[in-house]
Amino acid sequence: MTHQDEPDDPGGNAERWFQVPSKFRTSLDPLPQPWEDRFGPLRRSAVDHLVVVGQIGQSIDGRIATVTGHSKYINGPAGLAHLHRLRALVDAVLVGIGTAVADDPLLTVRRVAGPSPARIVLDPKGRLSPNARVLDDDGIRRLVITAEGVRPRLSSNVEIVEVPAPGGEVAPAAILGALAERGLARILIEGGAHTVSRFIAAGCLDRLHVMVAPTMLGSGQAGITLKPIQTADQALRAPMRAHLIGEEVLLDCDLSAQRVAIGRAKKST
Repeated sequence: MTHQDEPDDPGGNAERWFQVPSKFRTSLDPLPQPWEDRFGPLRRSAVDHLVVVGQIGQSIDGRIATVTGHSKYINGPAGLAHLHRLRALVDAVLVGIGTAVADDPLLTVRRVAGPSPARIVLDPKGRLSPNARVLDDDGIRRLVITAEGVRPRLSSNVEIVEVPAPGGEVAPAAILGALAERGLARILIEGGAHTVSRFIAAGCLDRLHVMVAPTMLGSGQAGITLKPIQTADQALRAPMRAHLIGEEVLLDCDLSAQRVAIGRAKKST
Protein backbone atom coordinates (compact mmCIF):
# COMPACT_ATOMS: atom_id res chain seq x y z
CA MET A 1 0.00 0.00 0.00
CA THR A 2 1.30 3.44 -0.91
CA HIS A 3 0.71 6.33 1.50
CA GLN A 4 0.32 9.71 -0.23
CA ASP A 5 2.23 12.27 1.81
CA GLU A 6 2.47 16.00 1.26
CA PRO A 7 5.12 17.16 -1.23
CA ASP A 8 8.40 17.17 0.65
CA ASP A 9 11.49 19.31 0.16
CA PRO A 10 14.14 20.82 2.43
CA GLY A 11 11.65 23.41 3.62
CA GLY A 12 8.48 21.35 3.41
CA ASN A 13 6.57 20.51 6.60
CA ALA A 14 9.24 22.42 8.54
CA GLU A 15 6.92 23.71 11.24
CA ARG A 16 5.58 20.27 12.11
CA TRP A 17 9.03 18.68 11.88
CA PHE A 18 10.74 21.13 14.25
CA GLN A 19 9.71 19.32 17.46
CA VAL A 20 9.95 15.79 16.06
CA PRO A 21 13.59 14.94 16.94
CA SER A 22 13.04 15.81 20.63
CA LYS A 23 9.66 14.08 20.85
CA PHE A 24 11.04 11.02 19.05
CA ARG A 25 13.63 10.54 21.81
CA THR A 26 11.70 11.54 24.92
CA SER A 27 8.13 10.33 24.40
CA LEU A 28 6.24 7.34 23.06
CA ASP A 29 3.28 9.48 22.05
CA PRO A 30 2.56 9.37 18.31
CA LEU A 31 4.56 11.81 16.22
CA PRO A 32 2.78 14.33 13.98
CA GLN A 33 2.00 12.93 10.56
CA PRO A 34 3.56 12.10 8.18
CA TRP A 35 6.48 11.51 10.58
CA GLU A 36 4.77 8.80 12.67
CA ASP A 37 4.24 6.61 9.60
CA ARG A 38 7.79 7.11 8.38
CA PHE A 39 9.79 7.11 11.62
CA GLY A 40 7.60 5.62 14.34
CA PRO A 41 8.91 2.09 13.62
CA LEU A 42 12.45 3.28 14.43
CA ARG A 43 11.71 4.10 18.05
CA ARG A 44 12.33 0.61 19.38
CA SER A 45 13.46 -2.82 18.22
CA ALA A 46 11.47 -6.01 18.59
CA VAL A 47 14.73 -7.89 19.21
CA ASP A 48 17.00 -6.06 21.68
CA HIS A 49 17.93 -2.59 22.91
CA LEU A 50 19.34 -1.45 19.56
CA VAL A 51 17.60 -0.04 16.50
CA VAL A 52 19.57 -0.32 13.25
CA VAL A 53 18.30 1.16 10.01
CA GLY A 54 19.97 1.04 6.61
CA GLN A 55 19.45 3.64 3.90
CA ILE A 56 19.91 3.44 0.14
CA GLY A 57 19.09 6.10 -2.46
CA GLN A 58 18.68 4.63 -5.93
CA SER A 59 17.17 4.92 -9.40
CA ILE A 60 14.07 3.04 -10.56
CA ASP A 61 16.34 0.36 -12.01
CA GLY A 62 18.18 -0.15 -8.73
CA ARG A 63 21.38 1.82 -9.42
CA ILE A 64 23.15 4.04 -6.89
CA ALA A 65 25.81 5.34 -9.29
CA THR A 66 26.69 5.44 -12.98
CA VAL A 67 29.39 3.24 -14.51
CA THR A 68 31.88 6.03 -13.76
CA GLY A 69 30.86 6.08 -10.09
CA HIS A 70 29.02 9.41 -10.29
CA SER A 71 26.12 9.58 -7.83
CA LYS A 72 25.52 13.26 -6.94
CA TYR A 73 22.64 13.47 -6.86
CA ILE A 74 20.44 10.59 -7.97
CA ASN A 75 17.88 11.58 -5.36
CA GLY A 76 16.33 15.03 -5.41
CA PRO A 77 15.48 17.41 -2.56
CA ALA A 78 12.78 15.11 -1.11
CA GLY A 79 15.11 12.13 -0.85
CA LEU A 80 17.97 14.17 0.57
CA ALA A 81 15.70 15.79 3.15
CA HIS A 82 14.51 12.33 4.24
CA LEU A 83 18.12 11.21 4.69
CA HIS A 84 18.89 14.24 6.86
CA ARG A 85 15.78 13.56 8.96
CA LEU A 86 17.05 10.03 9.55
CA ARG A 87 20.39 11.45 10.70
CA ALA A 88 18.58 13.81 13.10
CA LEU A 89 16.83 10.88 14.81
CA VAL A 90 19.72 8.46 15.35
CA ASP A 91 22.60 8.34 17.83
CA ALA A 92 25.17 7.62 15.13
CA VAL A 93 25.58 7.38 11.37
CA LEU A 94 28.03 4.86 9.89
CA VAL A 95 29.68 4.66 6.47
CA GLY A 96 32.30 2.32 5.06
CA ILE A 97 35.78 3.47 4.12
CA GLY A 98 34.95 3.32 0.40
CA THR A 99 32.21 5.90 0.81
CA ALA A 100 34.33 8.02 3.14
CA VAL A 101 37.17 8.17 0.59
CA ALA A 102 35.08 8.52 -2.58
CA ASP A 103 32.49 11.04 -1.36
CA ASP A 104 34.29 12.74 1.56
CA PRO A 105 30.91 13.27 3.27
CA LEU A 106 30.15 15.53 6.22
CA LEU A 107 27.38 13.27 7.63
CA THR A 108 25.86 16.23 9.48
CA VAL A 109 22.24 17.41 9.61
CA ARG A 110 21.89 20.46 7.37
CA ARG A 111 18.74 20.23 5.26
CA VAL A 112 16.30 20.01 8.19
CA ALA A 113 16.18 21.05 11.84
CA GLY A 114 17.71 18.60 14.31
CA PRO A 115 20.91 17.49 16.03
CA SER A 116 23.78 15.89 14.15
CA PRO A 117 24.62 12.33 15.21
CA ALA A 118 27.96 10.82 16.09
CA ARG A 119 29.90 10.00 12.91
CA ILE A 120 31.47 6.58 12.37
CA VAL A 121 33.73 5.27 9.63
CA LEU A 122 34.31 1.54 9.21
CA ASP A 123 38.00 1.43 8.29
CA PRO A 124 39.54 -1.98 9.08
CA LYS A 125 42.94 -1.18 7.52
CA GLY A 126 43.34 2.40 8.73
CA ARG A 127 43.08 4.11 5.33
CA LEU A 128 41.11 7.19 6.39
CA SER A 129 42.89 10.51 5.91
CA PRO A 130 43.14 12.69 9.03
CA ASN A 131 41.88 15.51 6.79
CA ALA A 132 38.62 13.75 5.89
CA ARG A 133 35.62 16.03 6.44
CA VAL A 134 33.89 13.35 8.50
CA LEU A 135 36.59 13.94 11.13
CA ASP A 136 36.08 17.72 11.34
CA ASP A 137 36.33 18.79 14.98
CA ASP A 138 32.89 20.40 15.38
CA GLY A 139 32.08 19.11 18.87
CA ILE A 140 30.29 16.01 17.56
CA ARG A 141 31.59 12.59 18.57
CA ARG A 142 33.68 10.83 15.89
CA LEU A 143 34.65 7.16 15.85
CA VAL A 144 36.76 5.05 13.50
CA ILE A 145 36.32 1.26 13.61
CA THR A 146 39.50 -0.65 12.75
CA ALA A 147 40.73 -4.21 12.88
CA GLU A 148 42.53 -5.23 16.06
CA GLY A 149 46.10 -3.97 16.06
CA VAL A 150 45.46 -1.21 13.52
CA ARG A 151 46.19 2.24 14.96
CA PRO A 152 45.59 4.94 12.36
CA ARG A 153 47.34 8.28 12.84
CA LEU A 154 44.37 10.43 13.67
CA SER A 155 43.65 13.20 16.13
CA SER A 156 43.65 12.10 19.76
CA ASN A 157 40.02 13.18 20.16
CA VAL A 158 38.85 10.72 17.49
CA GLU A 159 37.80 7.46 19.16
CA ILE A 160 39.51 4.39 17.72
CA VAL A 161 37.41 1.24 18.14
CA GLU A 162 39.40 -1.95 17.56
CA VAL A 163 37.31 -4.98 16.63
CA PRO A 164 38.39 -8.50 15.54
CA ALA A 165 38.49 -8.76 11.74
CA PRO A 166 38.90 -12.36 10.62
CA GLY A 167 39.49 -12.43 6.87
CA GLY A 168 40.05 -8.69 6.85
CA GLU A 169 36.43 -7.65 7.43
CA VAL A 170 34.74 -6.74 10.70
CA ALA A 171 31.47 -8.60 11.27
CA PRO A 172 28.40 -6.34 11.45
CA ALA A 173 27.29 -7.94 14.72
CA ALA A 174 30.71 -7.17 16.25
CA ILE A 175 30.42 -3.57 15.07
CA LEU A 176 27.01 -3.14 16.69
CA GLY A 177 28.21 -4.78 19.89
CA ALA A 178 31.16 -2.40 20.13
CA LEU A 179 28.94 0.62 19.48
CA ALA A 180 26.38 -0.54 22.05
CA GLU A 181 29.16 -0.74 24.64
CA ARG A 182 29.88 2.91 23.89
CA GLY A 183 26.30 4.01 24.44
CA LEU A 184 25.19 4.21 20.79
CA ALA A 185 21.88 2.39 20.47
CA ARG A 186 20.12 3.83 17.41
CA ILE A 187 22.36 3.57 14.37
CA LEU A 188 21.98 4.55 10.71
CA ILE A 189 23.98 2.51 8.19
CA GLU A 190 24.17 5.06 5.38
CA GLY A 191 26.55 3.46 2.92
CA GLY A 192 28.01 2.46 0.78
CA ALA A 193 26.28 -0.37 -1.02
CA HIS A 194 28.80 -2.99 0.13
CA THR A 195 28.43 -2.02 3.79
CA VAL A 196 24.62 -1.90 3.72
CA SER A 197 24.52 -5.25 1.88
CA ARG A 198 26.78 -6.84 4.50
CA PHE A 199 24.49 -5.68 7.31
CA ILE A 200 21.46 -7.14 5.48
CA ALA A 201 23.22 -10.46 4.85
CA ALA A 202 24.30 -10.68 8.51
CA GLY A 203 20.77 -10.09 9.82
CA CYS A 204 21.83 -6.83 11.44
CA LEU A 205 19.16 -4.38 10.23
CA ASP A 206 15.76 -3.73 11.78
CA ARG A 207 14.59 -1.60 8.84
CA LEU A 208 15.84 -0.70 5.39
CA HIS A 209 14.80 2.61 3.80
CA VAL A 210 15.13 2.59 0.01
CA MET A 211 14.47 5.99 -1.56
CA VAL A 212 13.66 5.51 -5.26
CA ALA A 213 14.19 8.49 -7.55
CA PRO A 214 12.18 8.92 -10.79
CA THR A 215 15.12 8.18 -13.05
CA MET A 216 16.72 5.19 -14.80
CA LEU A 217 20.48 4.96 -15.25
CA GLY A 218 20.44 1.78 -17.38
CA SER A 219 23.73 0.54 -15.94
CA GLY A 220 26.07 1.21 -13.06
CA GLN A 221 26.49 0.13 -9.45
CA ALA A 222 23.66 -1.85 -7.88
CA GLY A 223 22.27 -0.67 -4.56
CA ILE A 224 22.12 -4.04 -2.82
CA THR A 225 24.13 -7.17 -3.61
CA LEU A 226 23.54 -10.44 -1.75
CA LYS A 227 24.67 -14.03 -2.35
CA PRO A 228 23.21 -15.60 -5.51
CA ILE A 229 20.12 -17.77 -5.13
CA GLN A 230 18.88 -20.50 -7.46
CA THR A 231 15.12 -19.95 -7.34
CA ALA A 232 12.85 -17.00 -6.57
CA ASP A 233 11.28 -18.75 -3.57
CA GLN A 234 14.69 -18.54 -1.82
CA ALA A 235 14.59 -14.73 -1.90
CA LEU A 236 14.65 -12.67 1.27
CA ARG A 237 11.12 -11.35 1.70
CA ALA A 238 10.17 -8.52 4.04
CA PRO A 239 6.96 -6.69 4.89
CA MET A 240 7.10 -3.32 3.18
CA ARG A 241 5.28 0.01 3.17
CA ALA A 242 5.60 2.61 0.42
CA HIS A 243 5.40 6.39 0.94
CA LEU A 244 5.14 8.84 -1.93
CA ILE A 245 7.30 11.83 -0.95
CA GLY A 246 7.26 14.50 -3.59
CA GLU A 247 8.35 12.79 -6.81
CA GLU A 248 10.19 9.99 -5.00
CA VAL A 249 9.03 6.77 -3.36
CA LEU A 250 10.28 5.62 0.04
CA LEU A 251 10.19 1.84 0.48
CA ASP A 252 10.27 1.06 4.21
CA CYS A 253 11.28 -2.60 4.54
CA ASP A 254 10.81 -4.42 7.86
CA LEU A 255 13.77 -6.79 8.34
CA SER A 256 13.16 -7.43 12.04
CA ALA A 257 12.18 -11.08 11.48
CA GLN A 258 15.75 -11.92 10.46
CA ARG A 259 17.53 -9.56 12.88
CA VAL A 260 20.01 -11.27 15.21
CA ALA A 261 20.18 -10.20 18.85
CA ILE A 262 23.15 -8.04 19.84
CA GLY A 263 24.37 -8.00 23.43
CA ARG A 264 21.55 -8.31 25.93
CA ALA A 265 18.30 -9.43 24.34
CA LYS A 266 14.95 -8.03 25.36
CA LYS A 267 13.15 -10.00 28.04
CA SER A 268 9.60 -11.03 27.28
CA THR A 269 6.94 -9.50 29.49
